[in-house]
Amino acid sequence: MFDAFTQFIEPSFEFMTTQFITVLSYPFIPSQRIFWLYMCSSTILAFYVFHVSTRFVPAHRSSFRAFISFLFPKDIWRNSSAWLDVRYFFFHQVVRVIIYGVFLTGVLNLVFHIITGEPNPIDARKLTIGSNIADIAISTAYMFVLFAFVDFVSFGIHYLQHKVPFLWEFHKVHHSLEVMHPLSNYREHPIDNIVYAAVTGATYGLLMGLARNMFGYLPGVPQLLGVPLLAFAFNALGYNLRHSHVWLRWPGRWSMLFASPAHHHIHHSCHPDHIDKNFAFVFPFWDVLFRTYHLPETNKDVRFGISIHYVNEYKSCLGIYFIPFRNAWHRFSKG
Repeated sequence: MFDAFTQFIEPSFEFMTTQFITVLSYPFIPSQRIFWLYMCSSTILAFYVFHVSTRFVPAHRSSFRAFISFLFPKDIWRNSSAWLDVRYFFFHQVVRVIIYGVFLTGVLNLVFHIITGEPNPIDARKLTIGSNIADIAISTAYMFVLFAFVDFVSFGIHYLQHKVPFLWEFHKVHHSLEVMHPLSNYREHPIDNIVYAAVTGATYGLLMGLARNMFGYLPGVPQLLGVPLLAFAFNALGYNLRHSHVWLRWPGRWSMLFASPAHHHIHHSCHPDHIDKNFAFVFPFWDVLFRTYHLPETNKDVRFGISIHYVNEYKSCLGIYFIPFRNAWHRFSKG
C-alpha cells in the first residue's frame, strides 16, 4: 500500500514542480504576457506618458526618481488588492497552466479531428512559409482571419460573462480589482479559465480544420520569437499597461482598430458611463459594431472596481476560489 502511495505521489510532485517552474519562467517565455520584452516595451510607452504629462513641470519633477514613482505609485502598492494579486498569481497559475493544457489543447484537437479525421494539427501543419507571394499572402490572410474570428468569439464569451448572472459570479473576480498592475491580469477564476479554454479551443480547432480541408495543409503563420506576429505586436504595444494605472489611448480612430490600454481601463471602470463597455480584446471593431464601445479622451472618471458602492469580499486566494461558488449557488437556489 505504501509503495502504491509513493508511486502516486512521486510523479504528481514532479508534475507540479515542473508546472511551477514553468510559471516562474513566464518572464522568459515569449508567449506569456509578462515576457521581459513586453514589459520593456510597456515601460517605454509608460515613459512616453510620463514625459507628456510632466513636460511643463520643473525639471526635478520629471527626473528618473519621479519616473520610478510614477511607475510604482505608493497608493497602489499600499493597497491590499495589489498584494493579493501577487499572492494569487503564484497560488493559481499552476492550476491555470493545467486547465489550458487540458481544455484548450484537448478541445482543439477533438474539433480538428472531427473536421479533418486527422489526430492533431501538428500532422497537418505546413512547418515553413514559402517565399513565393501566394504562400505569404495565404499565411498572412489566415493569421488575420484566425485572430479576428477568435477575438469575435472571445468578445461574445466576455459579453455573456457580464450578462448571464451565473457566469458573472465567476467573472466578477477579475473585476474586483481595486488597483491594477501587470499581475492583476491573472486574477481569474478557474471557471472563467475553463470557459475560455474550451470555447476558444473549439474555435481554433474549427478554423484550423476548415483551413486544412480548404488548402490541403495547415498554413503557417508569420511569427516572431515563436509567437504569431499579430499576437507579438498586440503584446508589445503596451499589453501590460492594460492592467495598470497608466492611461494610454491611441490617437483618433486608431483606438477603434487596435485595442489600447485605455480601452481596457474603461472596461474595468465602475463609473456608470463605463459599465458593460469595451468587451473586445484585440479589435475594438466588435464593440463599435455592437454599440458597446466607449473611450473618452481622459481617464478623469475612471475608477477600478465592480461598482462605486461595492464592498469587496475577495480578501484571500481561497476566497477568490470559493466565494463565487457560494454566490452562484445562492443565485441558482433563488431561481
